[in-house]
Amino acid sequence: MRRTLTVLITVLALPLAMAAPAHAGGLDDVFAKLLVKQVKGTNAKKHLDVLQAIADANGGNRATGTPGYDASRDYVAGKLRRAGYKVTLQPINYVESWSENSPPVLDLTAPGAKSYVPNEDFFSFQPSPAGDVTAQVQAVDLTLPPAPVPSSTSGCEESDFAGFTAGRIALIQRGTCAFVQKVQNAKTAGASGIIVFNEGQPGRTDAYPLDIGEWRAGIPMVFADFAVGAELAGTAGATVRLKVDANLVLGTTDNVIAESRFGDPRNVVMVGAHLDGVPVGPGINDNGSGSAAILEVAEEMAFFPVKNKVRFAFWAAEEIGLLGSDQYVASLSESQRDRIRVYLNFDMIASPNYAYKLYDGDDSDNVGSPAGPPGSAQIERQLSAFYDSRDLPTVGTDFDGRSDYGPFIAVGIPSGGIFTGAEGIKTAEEAALFGGTAGVAYDPCYHQACDTIANIDLTALDVDADAIADSVARFAFDLRAIPPRTAAAQSATALSAG
Repeated sequence: MRRTLTVLITVLALPLAMAAPAHAGGLDDVFAKLLVKQVKGTNAKKHLDVLQAIADANGGNRATGTPGYDASRDYVAGKLRRAGYKVTLQPINYVESWSENSPPVLDLTAPGAKSYVPNEDFFSFQPSPAGDVTAQVQAVDLTLPPAPVPSSTSGCEESDFAGFTAGRIALIQRGTCAFVQKVQNAKTAGASGIIVFNEGQPGRTDAYPLDIGEWRAGIPMVFADFAVGAELAGTAGATVRLKVDANLVLGTTDNVIAESRFGDPRNVVMVGAHLDGVPVGPGINDNGSGSAAILEVAEEMAFFPVKNKVRFAFWAAEEIGLLGSDQYVASLSESQRDRIRVYLNFDMIASPNYAYKLYDGDDSDNVGSPAGPPGSAQIERQLSAFYDSRDLPTVGTDFDGRSDYGPFIAVGIPSGGIFTGAEGIKTAEEAALFGGTAGVAYDPCYHQACDTIANIDLTALDVDADAIADSVARFAFDLRAIPPRTAAAQSATALSAG
């Protein structure tokens, strides 16, 4: 019945939608209100019940590389196809297994000679590819004593590698950005190997085993203690032998990508949530909740005569390094990236001790991570307006790189979304705003076996599903608030404004 109503209203509105521009109180408002009315938290909960049943039938989890993930993928893809979307399964790679045949080698060969102790002074970065290279070390934007040592940004920007000589081994300091980002920048600069060493702050000096989930640089990588890094940095012309002797086996899984039948393909509104969970549990809040909500939104708006193309993504392998979203973005040409006008991310939206957190697109709190790309502030304001309309408070949350917006932000695509909290502790101020319990994690079952269907808050799921519906519908009809991404479009905008 509800599907019939949606189709009927859409058919009646179609001629108007094709003829009239979106404006305040116009089609964006009409269809946003219709979609919010149609989207139900109870329907999202039904999807979560299915994901729980899938986990129960497949070893208790829905992790990448397991039958539970494959069944989740097939369920979502089937629902989207039946709703009328063009659905693509995009293959992506992940590490199926990694093991070392022998300890790694890190030897200073010139000037002088010295062997560092494997699995004490340094460790292989799991899952480092095998490799054996002897080359000069080149330091990358290091911060060493006696200068104060804030959290290092070494290797976080491509510009850190200006003047880097291809073929050398990059010496990088641990710090503010993800290890993966440092590794990718080093590979782009032509490094033949990578040594990352600890920062030198109290409690951040030693080396230890570390799995960064990244192998695509194709070169040997190790993680060393601060003393090793400082010594190599202080040795003029230091040349080392770096060897990792390992077996790396890759597996393949799939992202689910669904695209609306209507809408201008030159202007894409992209909506994403990761579908995989961790191996220890069914992953119902993390992130069945985001997946279920955007699936409900997709089903209800399938026949909307949207002005802009809408693309829903259900990411694989987020829990092992944002691999699904990262490989998706990497597969796009520059022009294809420019067509994605906004990316909306929904990861953990029904935490049992929830707070309504919106990604801080404009860095208004001046704390932590910087603002998102131009347009991110407008996404935050659009989402905030929905909660304001219901007299619901929100707080900001940083783009800290822990979810699938990361690869989009890295290439300049404006991003935003909703997050209700993970292992962080709810403050007394937040408890006053949102209810719940101060001093307790937003999700006490984060990455645990107890992240089951009993681990969600139905109020948060319902409210957040409505907020998703509102923002997706409005951007699907009106992107005028989002600045153009291409130089040509920016020039055209400037000319029309003049």
